[in-house]
Amino acid sequence: MSSESILFQDIFDIKDLDPQGKRFDRVSRLIGRSENYEMDLTLDFNAEIYPLRIGDKFSLVLATSLSLEANSNSGGVEKRESWRERAPGERDLSDEYEYVMFGKVYRFEDSLKSGSVGQKVAVYVSYGGLLMCLEGDYRHLHNLTVGENIYLLIRK
Repeated sequence: MSSESILFQDIFDIKDLDPQGKRFDRVSRLIGRSENYEMDLTLDFNAEIYPLRIGDKFSLVLATSLSLEANSNSGGVEKRESWRERAPGERDLSDEYEYVMFGKVYRFEDSLKSGSVGQKVAVYVSYGGLLMCLEGDYRHLHNLTVGENIYLLIRK
């Protein structure tokens, strides 16, 4: 696994599901807290294909690429990849996880929960309408930038 494509990685404990009630049949919203970096997570996910319960723990990874190889950017040209163009027998990061989404970072702001402005930040990502908010210390989220496309990968 290429460590340069991994932007964030931690284990989360689900504290609540659908705190404002269930609005859609197949979508749930989880509230979680990370074990290592003390991050707060709010995430919409498809509960029909990947059911989760309060008290479940899962590993979450945010990555720029699914490639297991280091990206060799020759001359500063970024290689565009497609997850659909895998050769038979070829593996990628998604093979190691159970639930994968592709989305875009659309907002990065100071967290309203913190008294010290600048230390705590919130990053917002849209995965085709399923939203994520990850809040915590700036040091753990500084790799994420607005407009960047990222993969979210989860496994129990």
